[in-house]
Amino acid sequence: MARGIRIGIGVDVHPLAAGRRLVLGGVEIPYERGLAGWSDGDVLVHAIMDAALGASGLPDIGTHFPPGDERYRDARSLDLLREVRGWVEARGYRAAQVSAVIVAEAPRLQPYVARMRAHLAEALGLAVEDVGVQVTTAEGLGAVGRGEGIQAFAVVLLEPL
Repeated sequence: MARGIRIGIGVDVHPLAAGRRLVLGGVEIPYERGLAGWSDGDVLVHAIMDAALGASGLPDIGTHFPPGDERYRDARSLDLLREVRGWVEARGYRAAQVSAVIVAEAPRLQPYVARMRAHLAEALGLAVEDVGVQVTTAEGLGAVGRGEGIQAFAVVLLEPL
C-alpha cells in the first residue's frame, strides 16, 4: 500500500478546568487547572495522532476513540498514540519526523519540553532529534490568549516501511 512519503497536519484545543491534571506530551505539569476532555486531554498528543492518521488516510481520533466511550475515559493519550502508530504501520508507513507547537498563556512550558520530546519519541519509535516541540503564547488574543484553554498544532511526516 505504501507509495512514498506522506505528510499530515493535526490541530487540537481543550478548555482548562479545575480538578483536572495538566498533561502535555505525556508529562504531568504542576498547575491549578488541567485540560478538560474524555481522555487525559493531552492536546499535543491528540494533534500528533490526528496528523499521523490523516497522513495515512485514516479517519480522525474522534472516530477511533469516541468521546463517551467508557474504554477511553481518562485514558493516557500516549497509550492511544501507540495504538495509532500500530494502525499507521499496518498501512505500510512509519513516522519519520514530528514537528509540533503548543499555544498556551500559562503555565510556562519550556522546562518540560525535553521530557515531552522523549515521551513522544519513545511512543513513535523515533530518535528524540526527530521530534520537535515548540511552545508559544497567543499574545492575549482569543480564548487561548485569555488563558481559557491550550491548543496544539502538529505535522507528521510518514515514510514507507
